Amino acid sequence: MQGGRGSGRASTGAVRLWGRHAVEAALTNPNRTAKKLWGTREAIQALLDDNDAELPVNLPVEYAQAADLGRLVARDAPHQGLVLECLPLDDVALDDVLEDSDGRTLVLLDQVTDPHNVGAILRSCAAFDVAAVITQDRHAPLESGVLAKSASGALEVVPWVRVVNLSRALEDIAEAGYWRIGLDGDGKATFPSALPTGPVALVLGAEGEGLRHNVAQHCDSIARLPIASAVESLNVSNAAAIALYAVATREVADD
Repeated sequence: MQGGRGSGRASTGAVRLWGRHAVEAALTNPNRTAKKLWGTREAIQALLDDNDAELPVNLPVEYAQAADLGRLVARDAPHQGLVLECLPLDDVALDDVLEDSDGRTLVLLDQVTDPHNVGAILRSCAAFDVAAVITQDRHAPLESGVLAKSASGALEVVPWVRVVNLSRALEDIAEAGYWRIGLDGDGKATFPSALPTGPVALVLGAEGEGLRHNVAQHCDSIARLPIASAVESLNVSNAAAIALYAVATREVADD
């Protein structure tokens, strides 16, 4: 089947999501247009029973065996008996996010391309009520089943802004009153002591390469996480989770 195995993208420009949390979140997201649901009878019934919900009206549903579902998704993907084909989410504008953010934390990713990492970061952002994740429209993964499964439903609740120029976005974010903190192992300041009061935008780069020079130049400070010398660096999704926790606990202390 074209557009199936290996990508989680359908041949029609739609995207295929799989896994219980990703599919359930997409079906309950009013901003998501579902096109077709495949599933085992047991998985679909469990979805309905556990949530006391109904499937969207006019949504085509096809019952299938688990092995058949495996042909619709990336190789060896843990589909948990559910595969949903849907349209990608509409673009989100940075101006709209800044207008509605109410000072909540922003997370910017500089050329983080691994969908597993971006999905895991989205999940942490949902846990800590982040206003939005901001990436470039290039050098960032597209929506996919792999990313959505890693996000465990967070793709549907955390706004994802894709911009042409990350440095220009950082300028707009500064004008909105945010303090921009880049996380890098060579940073002079130590996180979280570098945290100011007020709104924070965390900027993380790809593993190995880190933040690009021009992006780092648009940060108000560059800080490093205080990890032991036995470990060179943390996975970017782990670093994001730790930093978001630090920001959240700072806010609790300030209150």
